[in-house]
Amino acid sequence: MTVPYPRSDERRRMVDLQIAARGIRDSRVLAALREVPRHLFVPPPYDRDAYADAPLPIGRGQTISQPYIVALMTELLHPKSVDSVLEIGAGSGYQAAILSILVRKVVTIERIETVAAHARTSLEAVHADNVEIVLGDGTLGYSPGVPYNGIIITAATPEIPGPLKEQLAEGGRLVAPVGDRILQELVVLERHGNRFTEEHHGGVRFVPLIGKHGWED
Repeated sequence: MTVPYPRSDERRRMVDLQIAARGIRDSRVLAALREVPRHLFVPPPYDRDAYADAPLPIGRGQTISQPYIVALMTELLHPKSVDSVLEIGAGSGYQAAILSILVRKVVTIERIETVAAHARTSLEAVHADNVEIVLGDGTLGYSPGVPYNGIIITAATPEIPGPLKEQLAEGGRLVAPVGDRILQELVVLERHGNRFTEEHHGGVRFVPLIGKHGWED
């Protein structure tokens, strides 16, 4: 991204006061958050609050996550410039835009066609050319791109879908909110052969992950 965008002072304040002040230390992640114009991923009239410390509605019962949660999940993924990352739940496209700066390739799956269309428009506006949007059931993953160095699930899942664990590369990390429809815990899996280590990083709240290996619609 080389195009200058307005509201850069708001982005700097967001990163300094909401994200870095709360313990996010990865300099690449912080730089990406300062660069991506979050307001382009939020529909009006909510775009006026795009840099507030809160999730916001984007239509069809979906939300754009709180900036701190986006930063935390991104940092927990340990993204590298050579990585290929799969995102489950494109939503607004903002998380994919952040990842597009940090990794080689992003595949993001969205089940709602109108939401995917809006995400595509926003990603094109910020020239995130290494992001591919796929329409479908994210709980099944996307086999044409396997294996993925990182997988990030941006909706609440009752458990980690088996197909996603299978599509994770050796040494890869998967970040997901796991729990019921009301409250989840942020979980990180790391693959070592057929064994997965697990970390827990506190309570979160996400919209439900709908699909074969998630919740029923």
